Order: sequence, then C-alpha cells, then structure tokens
Amino acid sequence: MKTRLLSGTMMVALLATGPALAQQDKAYDYDDRGPEVWGQLHDDYALCEKGDMQTPIDLAGANAVGNVALTIDYKAGPLTVSNKGLAVQADFDAGSFMTSGGTQFNLIQIHFHTPSEHAIAGKRYPLTGHFVHATDGGKLGVLGVMFEEGAANSELAKILAAVPDKKSAPATVKGQMIDPGAMLPADRAIYRYMGSLTTPPCSEGVNWHMLRAPMTASKDQIERFEALMGDNARPLRAINNRLVVAPE
Repeated sequence: MKTRLLSGTMMVALLATGPALAQQDKAYDYDDRGPEVWGQLHDDYALCEKGDMQTPIDLAGANAVGNVALTIDYKAGPLTVSNKGLAVQADFDAGSFMTSGGTQFNLIQIHFHTPSEHAIAGKRYPLTGHFVHATDGGKLGVLGVMFEEGAANSELAKILAAVPDKKSAPATVKGQMIDPGAMLPADRAIYRYMGSLTTPPCSEGVNWHMLRAPMTASKDQIERFEALMGDNARPLRAINNRLVVAPE
C-alpha cells in the first residue's frame, strides 16, 4: 500500500479516518464519549471543538458554483477487510488514484458511516462511503459517495460477506477481488471544499470531494452496515468562512 510513503503523523491521521478506539486515555465513541465531547477527551482532540474548518457540513450551504475537474483511475485488486470497532473498512493496494486540481491523490482505503455524515438541504442518506486518499507528500483527499435504498451493490456485498462481526485486524480474502470504481456513480459531479477528519483528532486540511449523485444499496445491505457499526455519523458542523463549490 502507498501508506509506506507517509510520515508517522500522517499514518495516525489515516487510521483516524476509519473510526477506531484509540489508546484507553484517548478512547472515543458515539455515545457517552461522543462527538459533542470529543474535544474534551484529550488535548490532541482540541480541534474537534475549536476548529473552524470541520467536517461534515450541509452541502446545500455551498456559496459558489463550478465544475471542479476530477478524474478517477481506480483498478480492481485484492479484497482486504477489517472491522475497526466503529466502522467497516476495506484497504486497497497501490495503483488507484484520483486527480483533483492537478494533484494526484493515491487511494488508501474506504470506510463507511450510517447514516451519511454530510447532508444536502438537511437530508442524510442511510449510508455513505469515504474513499480516503493521500498524496506522496501526505496531503489527504477524500471522495465521498452516498447510498440510497435500492438495488444491491455487488462490491458492498463482497465487503459485507468478508467482514467479521467483531473488531478485527485487516485480512485479505484469498481469490476475491474488489473494484472500487463499481461503488461510484457514472455522474462524477462533486461538491468541493476544505475540511477535516470526521473522527478524532479532527485534523484539518483535508481536501473533500462529495459526489452529488448517490449510489444504491439494498435494504439488507444497509441494515447489515447499521448492525455492524451503529450510528457512527458526526453531527453537522458550521461552514464558517469556507469556500464550498457546488456542481453546476
């Protein structure tokens, strides 16, 4: 995986993008140690409370319109899945990437939230996937896709068939391939803004790209994700003075 090129600090940040319990003195969750008190749990989490470029947001608050140039070059590869305790995650081998604003972001992993963390005019979808990327220099870029109830998704089915019910280390499924591009809509129009990780330490400077068009997942698939993860969506944060670009 491309993560071997990243600094130790950025590795920690990448791990944080797939929610997981940290060391006991930094443990967080979505209940008693949930989003509204994350910033009080540890000094390292101060941005969760004090940051002014936090994620998620309501994308209907976009204050500009434009078609951001985004190209996606994803390749099928071995399926590696883990149950992080607070999220389901699939890791990807090197070779897949997205290019935004002339910068190449290498695909690292996808993890999921129920319901979606971002909203559009107050509407949250029942499931979202966050494709986490990083440049060779360690800048993070996330591509988000929201799922509505409908036809089953074949790649989600592979992930759900492989993920354990309890917290687990990453495990590669022998002979099973996954195509990350098959979890994306044909319409690649995006909302674009600068934000943060949505879990502690809530680090800012993350390049967010949220696809406007949703994908579908079956009722059973959505319910299975909910059973595995519970409600692991951070509440909406203020846009403040950020530029948020909506697609035309």
